[in-house]
Amino acid sequence: MPHFILDCSENVFEKHAEEQILEQVHLVPNATQLFSEDDTRVRVNPFRKYLVGNKRDDFLHVFAYVMEGRSVEQKANLSKKVVQRLTDMFPDISKTAMNICDFENATYFNRDLL
Repeated sequence: MPHFILDCSENVFEKHAEEQILEQVHLVPNATQLFSEDDTRVRVNPFRKYLVGNKRDDFLHVFAYVMEGRSVEQKANLSKKVVQRLTDMFPDISKTAMNICDFENATYFNRDLL
């Protein structure tokens, strides 16, 4: 925990390697010190077929899932920093965004809790 899932047009890999994008998205949350680096998960879902405003404009969107307990300000700052990093990497992609959803501690379960 947390999970950062980047949906993007597959054309973004023409500008930066997938590994580099993963690394950069991974670095930002850890710099905020809100999470343990060992717990941060980052995945990429590239799309070959998509429409953005009925066009084939490239896009980047990060869906973050974090355990509840962070303030609105902390999550807003995290979103801003991730979007800023991606904008620095991809200045020509205007459709760059992020949103954060909270996991409820009471309903979260994983194998380690068995």
